[in-house]
Amino acid sequence: MLTRRQIKILTVDDHPLLREGIAAVIHGEQDMRIVGEASNGREAVEVFRSQRPDVTLMDLQMPELNGIDATVAIRQEYPQARIIVLTTYEGDVRARRALKAGAAGYILKDMIRTELLEAIRAVHLGRRYIPQKIAAELAEHYAEDNLSDREIEVLREVARGTSNKIIASHLSISEATVKAHMKNILLKLGASDRTHAVNIATTRGFLM
Repeated sequence: MLTRRQIKILTVDDHPLLREGIAAVIHGEQDMRIVGEASNGREAVEVFRSQRPDVTLMDLQMPELNGIDATVAIRQEYPQARIIVLTTYEGDVRARRALKAGAAGYILKDMIRTELLEAIRAVHLGRRYIPQKIAAELAEHYAEDNLSDREIEVLREVARGTSNKIIASHLSISEATVKAHMKNILLKLGASDRTHAVNIATTRGFLM
């Protein structure tokens, strides 16, 4: 039986063991209780409608509908929804996208036993929760130019090992334009070469 003071929580992750781990951490906390689970983003929207949780713990990478799109969908229907992204990905770009989508918090899965409960309580009170490690990454790259959609498309092709000539053909642009995009990408990321650029972009979350 839910008491009036309990925080109702929805957990969203495609790995049952992770959901069980979260349940184990929350079990015994008198001020909170899990009221629903979902294994993908589309299911998360449906369960949210039926359970109306106070706080939703949302994974990023899931089948059918990813965590960013699920967050957007829920917030469009329920603007007051309080969502914490719970992920393995540290990149500042991923965190920025999640916060822009309407997430109130962003924590890493290896922080579940140390920061999850604090994050849930903070977000439930209407505050944002961003661990110092993530906040530092956001601050470090705050003033930098983001890659454009086209530059990300080019970099995805580069990550697959595609040559400039074939990239040009795939994207219906000239080879000279591909080279110009790569020059801008290297400059924006502070990368020394194509491989270095792919590594930086993957770490920061441009390539998901």
